[in-house]
Amino acid sequence: MSPETTLVLGGARSGKSAYAERLARENDGERVYLATATAGDGEMSERIAHHRDRRGPDWITVEEPFALAEIVRRESRPGRVILVDCLTLWLSNVMLAGRDVEAETRDLCAGILSSSGPVILVSNEVGLGLVPETPLGRRFRDAQGRLNQEVAATVPRVVFVAAGLPLVLKQPDRTSA
Repeated sequence: MSPETTLVLGGARSGKSAYAERLARENDGERVYLATATAGDGEMSERIAHHRDRRGPDWITVEEPFALAEIVRRESRPGRVILVDCLTLWLSNVMLAGRDVEAETRDLCAGILSSSGPVILVSNEVGLGLVPETPLGRRFRDAQGRLNQEVAATVPRVVFVAAGLPLVLKQPDRTSA
């Protein structure tokens, strides 16, 4: 059985990445981990190492901070699941590079729709906390909310993870023929 294309949302340290990895392991074929993080400092290097160790060696890892749609199109095939972790770091990369967030989001959604295998996308839900005090922080929070909405509208299944517990927000109607 292969998992469905799914957006996994949650707060920091909510268990969303671990849940997405478990979901990807339901795939009987190959698993591709599309990592968007860059190791800019020692703490981020430790986080990346922790994720890599938790996954183990049975994953194909592709590190790409920008070209998610391109990688999804290139790596997607039947019997292979792609796990994108995470859209929040990707958005940060896109914004800090001065790229067009709306165009990049459209391209990502088109890449997801054209995939020939399931794609699991992990993203932070950042709009539930305090209002950021800086203009950049507010722009990021707003852009993250719009990105999550666009991806959620694109995929058939959306899951919110809190305290390691998944709550299904959207799933395909299995009663219609």
